[in-house]
Amino acid sequence: MKKTTLLMCTMLAASACTTERQQIATDYSKEVNPFIGTDFTGNTYPGAQAPFGMVQLSPDNGLPGWDRISGYFYPDSTIAGFSHTHLSGTGAGDLYDISFMPVTRPYHEAPEPLGIHSKFSHAEESASAGYYSVLLKDYGIKVELTATERCGIQRYTFPKAESSVFLNLKKAMNWDFTLDSHIEVVDSVTIRGYRISQGWSPKQHIYFETRFSKPFEACHIDSTAINTEKDGRIGTAYIARFDFTTEKDEQILITTGISGVSMEGAKENLLAEAPKNDFDLYRKQAALNWNKQLGKIEVKANSEDDKIKFYTALYHSMIAPTIFSDVDGSYFGPDNQIHKAENWTNYCTFSLWDTFRAAHPLFTYTEPERTNDMIKSFLNFYKQQGALPLWNLYGWETDMMIGYHAVPVIVDAFMKGIGNFDPELALEACVASANRDEYQGIGDYKKLGYIPHHSNPEKRQNWSLSKTMEYAYDDYCIAVMAQKLGKKDIADEFFKRSLNYKNLYNPASSFFQARDEKGHFAPKFNPNDYSADICESNGWQYFWYAPHDIDGLIGLVGGEKRFTEKLDSMFTYVPEKDEDLPIFSTGMIGQYAHGNEPGHHIIYLYNKVGQPWKTQKYVAQVLHELYRNTPDGLCGNEDCGQMSAWFVFSSMGFYPIDPISGIYEIGTPLFPEMKLNLSNGKVFTVLAPNASAENIYIQSVKRNGQPYDKSYITHEQIMNGDTFEFEMGNQPGPVWYK
Repeated sequence: MKKTTLLMCTMLAASACTTERQQIATDYSKEVNPFIGTDFTGNTYPGAQAPFGMVQLSPDNGLPGWDRISGYFYPDSTIAGFSHTHLSGTGAGDLYDISFMPVTRPYHEAPEPLGIHSKFSHAEESASAGYYSVLLKDYGIKVELTATERCGIQRYTFPKAESSVFLNLKKAMNWDFTLDSHIEVVDSVTIRGYRISQGWSPKQHIYFETRFSKPFEACHIDSTAINTEKDGRIGTAYIARFDFTTEKDEQILITTGISGVSMEGAKENLLAEAPKNDFDLYRKQAALNWNKQLGKIEVKANSEDDKIKFYTALYHSMIAPTIFSDVDGSYFGPDNQIHKAENWTNYCTFSLWDTFRAAHPLFTYTEPERTNDMIKSFLNFYKQQGALPLWNLYGWETDMMIGYHAVPVIVDAFMKGIGNFDPELALEACVASANRDEYQGIGDYKKLGYIPHHSNPEKRQNWSLSKTMEYAYDDYCIAVMAQKLGKKDIADEFFKRSLNYKNLYNPASSFFQARDEKGHFAPKFNPNDYSADICESNGWQYFWYAPHDIDGLIGLVGGEKRFTEKLDSMFTYVPEKDEDLPIFSTGMIGQYAHGNEPGHHIIYLYNKVGQPWKTQKYVAQVLHELYRNTPDGLCGNEDCGQMSAWFVFSSMGFYPIDPISGIYEIGTPLFPEMKLNLSNGKVFTVLAPNASAENIYIQSVKRNGQPYDKSYITHEQIMNGDTFEFEMGNQPGPVWYK
């Protein structure tokens, strides 16, 4: 008996060791291509970051422009600094804080805005998750970047030369503007300071402490007065130059901690996360951190490109939101005060108009603990500002975009039983955010049942139609939460409000149209037009935005047959070749624009009318054609992870039409095998052995070995660790569900 027990223990230990070796052998960080999205309209950056890290240490090309919103544009050939903060895939040019640039003297300096710079070549540039490297050709300096959550670590390999490192707190690009700054020398290897700037966010405070691995021989600090016509001098812009004599291949490390609170906070972050001058240690830690994160979903792929696209998308989904509290929990709030997060982490950079659709639902599986902290961040924002965040950045509300989409993020987590946040406070915050009568037309929305296209231009609300429809969805989410909490009066009120979208439906045109305050539909309506009443879309693209009431939407147009015909037209009505489409209408299939978020659920609506093969056809087209393993491989702005979250969900084989429903419509799996490793220790598995670029059509579905007759997968099935098996073919199969 003892021998048998010993043998079993030995076998179990050997099995555990084998599993651990397999996990170590799979280096997911190397499956990531950070250059995807750095060309065309993706607006991503290739630099180093820890998952959800406060630091985004990345190269800046040095020139402004919409293509360079992230600081880096793949077609460019110059680098003018390596700064510690960036936005991933947005349309807002902000941040670029604490910018360093190594040179040899004499250095190259062009007129502003480029300034001190170097040429570089993509042939001498590389990146993986948590690491970036480039050769500055003009100086023969190799630059390597890695990061912890709150620290950026740079390693410069110099030639034999008179060398310098610039720290430029004056430099600003795009919407960003330096209001004030400060640099002080602590000792021969330590400096600290801050940069206060204004851009998309009203007023960003970034404090830093930097440690050099070698004492600088000299320090030169230049200052420029910052003046405005209105206020005169408002601050000072500092640029510092630190001089070194370097030998061939000598390496100098520049390690910087940042904080949104204080220079002392930056110092403590630096001491806690990067106390050593050991670049390889922190690079290894970053890779292991990303490995752990990316390994939450395991895929077996038919092609290396598909695998790289998937893990890059998963990586991009974990870039934002970003940590915004120091190691001691201190953070800057929207009330302009310092607060402390006790036993939780504060986050910012919430692009909620985009990310509530798929990125946050994905986090409920890949990041349940962070989801809880993100919602606590929302609720504390509410306590400090009076409303939930809409699009907050560095402690401030930007008021960008529309809706009150922190609501579905909260309700999704609540309905799934995630976290220990206070649900009563959460409902209070949701209701308060939905009842700000003076905010973005909410008063009119409550009074009239829609936001009017006012006949008086001074009272007119931009994006009135889109706001009405998105408010209606958020109201539905509030009602669902209130009902679950037994708050019948609130539930009844908001269920009623959730049907307000119907008030803009015009049976004469069979589209949603703006109406004036007297109830008249706006004249000269054309669903092709990109008008001021519709947010970054046209009438075709916003027609389908009632994710909580698809049956009601079908009823409005007269039933499934008419709805299906209209859906077919959506994908086949191709814009004229000479039509001047706006910058956000990219990734077009007919009128469907995958490059922008409002339509991300539309492809899956064919399941609702019994034609799943069309969902499969268009999902496969997007997966294979509109996401590529190339710098221009994103067909639209990445938008803080939403574009990539769509790819992650869809390649797993399912997607949420209604993000709070816990129901995921089946599409077409990209991989022969996918395993989602859950926080409860279970593994949700999708098998599609014959899946390929040709075999995109589902013939039949089994759940846990038994025939399955639904068009969707549920949250409960995922959390139970069920196994779904898809029989795939190259022709449309029968409708397998009832």
